[in-house]
Formats: sequence, structure tokens, C-alpha cells
Amino acid sequence: MKRLLCALLLAAASVSCGSGTPESIMDKDVLVVGVRPDLPQIGLETGNGRFEGFDVDVARYLAKELGKEVRFVKALAADREPLLTSGRADLVLATFTISQERKTKIGFAGPYHVSYQDILVRPEESAIREVRDLDGRKICAVKGANAAERVVDERGVKATLVPSDDYAGCVTMLKDGRVDAITTNDIILAGLALHDGSGLKLLNARFNEQRTGVGMRLGDVDGCEELNRAITKMYQDGSARMYLDKWFGKAGLDLSAVAVPQFEGC
Repeated sequence: MKRLLCALLLAAASVSCGSGTPESIMDKDVLVVGVRPDLPQIGLETGNGRFEGFDVDVARYLAKELGKEVRFVKALAADREPLLTSGRADLVLATFTISQERKTKIGFAGPYHVSYQDILVRPEESAIREVRDLDGRKICAVKGANAAERVVDERGVKATLVPSDDYAGCVTMLKDGRVDAITTNDIILAGLALHDGSGLKLLNARFNEQRTGVGMRLGDVDGCEELNRAITKMYQDGSARMYLDKWFGKAGLDLSAVAVPQFEGC
């Protein structure tokens, strides 16, 4: 009987510490957070392992509210899911749009920001004014992102997708004529235009709502709920508006209605 009891206790311990129940972010003192290294105003590596931008400020705020230290790692678009599923990151705040397909592999808290898909073109471009005008045009498709594919698949626009490893490559191809437009979250495009400074034009076409969430491992309900509480506080105490004004106040984005987003649920 004593041996049986010991065996049961060991089995229970292996479930809580092994693969049966995922480790919660609430059990950690330091959170490893993946952020973009390549997006001005959102997540940009500035050297010596330092990062700056809207997502970086949000990540620091959330970690502080959870009583955790934070360490940042690079998360390009194609890296976001693998960082979480491999355990190399605890959270990912990297313009990570919540989707049903992604939710089969990873969890999400939030969203912490709601934006819209938009279009960035050359200063002299006058024929492209909305998403339907991309028909027959070449648009940049960043590996690991789905914005360009959504134009073709969801909007039925017959555009040609030109692949790029990152958005810096997209800007280069837009300026030298290899693509006609870049399309993704409006805040990404606004940051690219501000950083480039050559007059690239944001169309304010505003289509396809983009719900940007905190990526995390599946099953961490406690951690997700605590993150949602922290996101709510970030909006209620004015920090969210402060971060948006800080990074996008000069980008021409409509920041008149800044409110707590409707959460997906944990």
C-alpha cells in the first residue's frame, strides 16, 4: 500500500512538472519576451541587446504589473510561433495578429491593440487608393506574416506576391520598383514611413481589423488572465495612450478612440 501511494504521488508530480500541465508564466521570476528587431516605432534592435518601440514598452509594462523581470529576444515574423512552441520565449509581443489557425498551436492574451490593415505606396503613386486597386500589382509578402495573403485569399484581389525576409526588404523593393505596395498593420506601415523619411505614402485605406495579441504557450489560463488584467489597467491608467502618442503621434494615424480592446478569452 505504501509503495502504491508513493507511485501515485510521483505520477502526480510528473504531470504538474512535465508535459501534462504547461508551466505558467506566473511561476517564473524572469520572462523571456520575443519582440521585433526590424520594425521602427514598434520593435527595433538598437544595439547591445537593447530594443525600443511600442511593443517593447507594452511588454515592460505588463511584466512589471505581473511582478516579473523581463529579458528580450529577437522575434522576426517567421520566428514567433517557433519561439513559443520550443520554449525559447515565454511571451511574444511582435505585431502578432490573433487568428483561429494560430490559436490551434499557441495561446493568446489580449488583444492589447486593435488596428487595421493598410497600404504603403511610393510618394508619386496615384492609381492605388484602396485594396481593390492592388489587382494586377506586385505586393510584398513577408515570410511568416499573412497580411499579403489575406488580400488575395480574403479580398479576392489578383495581386502577385513578392517574398521578403523582412519589412526592410519590402521598403527597398518598394523604392526601387520591384513591388508596387506594402500591406500590413497600419502601425507597422506608419513606423516604416517615419523611419524611411523619403515620403512613402500611407493610404489610410483601413480594411481587415487586426487584433494584436500577446503570444504565449497553450494552456496557461492563469497567466493569460493576469495578462488581460494588466492590459486593462494599461488602458485605464492612460499608459496605452501615452505609448501610442509617443511612437505614432506624428504618423497621421487616428488615435482619437483609445479604449480597452474586447478580449478573446482564455
